[in-house]
Amino acid sequence: MRDMCHSVSQLCQVLLSNTRGAVLYIPDYSLLSGKRAQGFEMFWKFGVVVGSLGQKNSSQLDCQFSARRLQPLTALLFIFSTLIAASICQASDAAAGARVYPVCTSCHGAAGQGNQGMSGPKLAGQHGFYLLKQMQNFQSGARGTAPGDAKGRQMAAMAKGPRLSSLAALENLVAYIESLPDKAVAPTVQGDVLRGKSLYSTCISCHGDAAQGLETMAAPRLAGQSDWYLVDQLQKFAAGKRGYAPGDHGGRQMKAMMYALSTETDYRDVVAYINTLTP
Repeated sequence: MRDMCHSVSQLCQVLLSNTRGAVLYIPDYSLLSGKRAQGFEMFWKFGVVVGSLGQKNSSQLDCQFSARRLQPLTALLFIFSTLIAASICQASDAAAGARVYPVCTSCHGAAGQGNQGMSGPKLAGQHGFYLLKQMQNFQSGARGTAPGDAKGRQMAAMAKGPRLSSLAALENLVAYIESLPDKAVAPTVQGDVLRGKSLYSTCISCHGDAAQGLETMAAPRLAGQSDWYLVDQLQKFAAGKRGYAPGDHGGRQMKAMMYALSTETDYRDVVAYINTLTP
């Protein structure tokens, strides 16, 4: 099944290489599994397929926006092939990932709902592209290596386990997590919502106006996630425990944005506002 996914991605590249015009950018050709395939965000109009912004590879955020003119029949074939492959791959990957996920339950819960007592955030409802990237960061040392980040080091050790040693295994796990029901979690953070709304204005360009997360900016969904974890991660960015390693490009970008949130009150107020949003 995975070979079929790869074959379809190769077909997409062939279709694109035989047309004229600007380059249609598609994030990560290598595998079309789970909701990551939805990052294509394409539409067909007047024979033109438009590609969204995307992450060209795991270490470089590439903000290209372009279009390529295709024949209508070719465009339709391209879109339908992609959607069919994504659907098939997701079902297969989720089944395989379900057999791996039990190693995550003690910290993240059987349904991915999170476990504050274990400092494990909610995973259900989070974007697959972000989950995959963070797992890769833990494996590569781009995350979980900062001095004093005990929980990060613990997660890094889990990510480097033998059952998650391949990209296929990571993709399978992410596909399963994406299949989990996204149930609301009770808020635990109190703050000044109106003030938090004003502070959140600096976050919109990456995380979206509803904190829905944007794959085009490699930014996670914030709304509906564990609010205590959001505060904890803001504290880590401020303290240099995230965005620490040179390879963590997204983390370093977020660390640089912490100029807008400088106090514990800021953290709580902005998270209190995020709690009011529905992605």
